[in-house]
Amino acid sequence: MRMNYWHIFICSILLFTVSPAKGKIAELQEQDGPEIKHNIELYSRLIKAGEFENAYEPWLYVFTHSPLATPDVCTDGTKILHALIAAEQDSAEHQKLFEQLTAIYDRQAELLDSLNVISKKPVTLQEIRGRKAHEYVVFAGDQMDTDTVYQMLQDAVPVTDEASECYMLQDLINISLKKLQADNTHKKQFVLDFLTVSGRLAQIKDKTQDEKGRQFLKIVENDVNSCFINSGMAGCENMQKAFKPEIEANRHNLVYLKQIISIMERLKCTDDEAYFAASEAAYSIEPTAETALGCAYMFYKQDSIGKSQHFFDQAIELEKDTLTKAKNSYEAAVMLYSKKHFSKAREYAQKALSFDPKCGKAYMLIAQMYASSPNWSDEATLNKCTYYAAIDKLQQAKAADPRLTDEAQRLIVTYATKVPKKEDLFFLGLKKGNAVTIGGWIKEKTTIK
Repeated sequence: MRMNYWHIFICSILLFTVSPAKGKIAELQEQDGPEIKHNIELYSRLIKAGEFENAYEPWLYVFTHSPLATPDVCTDGTKILHALIAAEQDSAEHQKLFEQLTAIYDRQAELLDSLNVISKKPVTLQEIRGRKAHEYVVFAGDQMDTDTVYQMLQDAVPVTDEASECYMLQDLINISLKKLQADNTHKKQFVLDFLTVSGRLAQIKDKTQDEKGRQFLKIVENDVNSCFINSGMAGCENMQKAFKPEIEANRHNLVYLKQIISIMERLKCTDDEAYFAASEAAYSIEPTAETALGCAYMFYKQDSIGKSQHFFDQAIELEKDTLTKAKNSYEAAVMLYSKKHFSKAREYAQKALSFDPKCGKAYMLIAQMYASSPNWSDEATLNKCTYYAAIDKLQQAKAADPRLTDEAQRLIVTYATKVPKKEDLFFLGLKKGNAVTIGGWIKEKTTIK
């Protein structure tokens, strides 16, 4: 029976072509007879019961004769048609239902001002366009006009501010990828879309408190990131080519610079000039842990170790999250270790452990420092005792982070081959269980194993 109402549905779009004024809305609602109220109650009850087929006709009656009788008439209609489309096997009937679904959004847009007067939660035209675009993404298949849907989503994204509507952000990146696959000149715009979507997701995440919303955001975020990674644009070389020329023009645009820094950090492109340039420009506007870290990497690559260390200190100081402080401290230790500044490197590794006692890799790094500089005495046997101290740190690494057990154990086996022989220790009056203080920069007591 429902298809017999299709012509009525179309005719209903021609009614109320101009939104009535507020006073007129109240007058129209007062004129609603018992038939309208009965049908609202009927279809509402049927929707709750999941009887969407039966809910269709009473809903259509209300939508046709008095669309302002309830602020939920359009939302209720989309619920019904979603269910009917999902259940429909015939392609022709499926298409008719889809046309009805998109027509609801057109009708909602026409009556928007009036519906917002009576609605507890007003919506914008951009939101309606975004929701309509989503219907095309879900149901249109090959019939979808990619360019039109893409433009609708671009209009919607700036006003998307709730976790429940983040599917629009997901849609935009997926449609943008589709355009990229069809047109190679869309590369730069695709990355910009990714930055826009990522930035919007971050803003929404900051204001979302409920766990369900945050879980949904995580799903969307993972999908968006996967889409970008699989696009072929995720390589550091592509990012460098796409954005290095843009950074100078946007060096006073902090939001843009932060987006570039964020995406390049996620892609581990922290050795690229684009990342350095964006970090330096952003730091000059607003010093943050992230921008300081970028400057630290830049000066490290330029072999300006003193400046690099200064910016690592800034990154650690400005960071609020304790675990990230530990991470930044560890990165500073790695940098100094690579330049053979072992004493300073150990300071930062110990700082990492002060922020995160479970940072087992900091213990491993100290062990490698010790093993890299065993020669502190004129007595070769005492020098070999340095490996006992290294093994101590590896044991601590295993205890702090069991995930490092295999890697630490391999190093223990290696270092155990370098410790002094029993007879060599004997000539120095030493044996198993004796304490030895390692000299040089290490200055640490260990026990002969």
